[in-house]
Amino acid sequence: QVQLVESGGGLVQAGGSLRLSCAASRSIFGMYRMGWYRQTPGKQRELVAHITSGGVTNYADSVKGRFTISRGNARNTVYLQMNSLEPEDTAVYYCCLVLLPSGSPTYWGQGTQVTVSS
Repeated sequence: QVQLVESGGGLVQAGGSLRLSCAASRSIFGMYRMGWYRQTPGKQRELVAHITSGGVTNYADSVKGRFTISRGNARNTVYLQMNSLEPEDTAVYYCCLVLLPSGSPTYWGQGTQVTVSS
């Protein structure tokens, strides 16, 4: 079992920046994909960005050029640097860990609120 703990959410004005962090409760061995999803009320959870154990990244079109995902030196930490934030980025952001290649199990963090004011 793995627990994911997020931090770094908050309130920021449009155009500002935030950095989210996610730490897994133990080192992750083997192949995996770790990243961030976000959700607003009444909408489905959507991918923001993820990074694989091999360092391959993937971003939603809406955040390309503004957000950067990276890993810490340890194999259990991932960061999301969010720049040029827009009110449309307001959501609860969830950290997600998927073990590969099976894709199971999937672990989720408890979520952290990001609010961007106009």
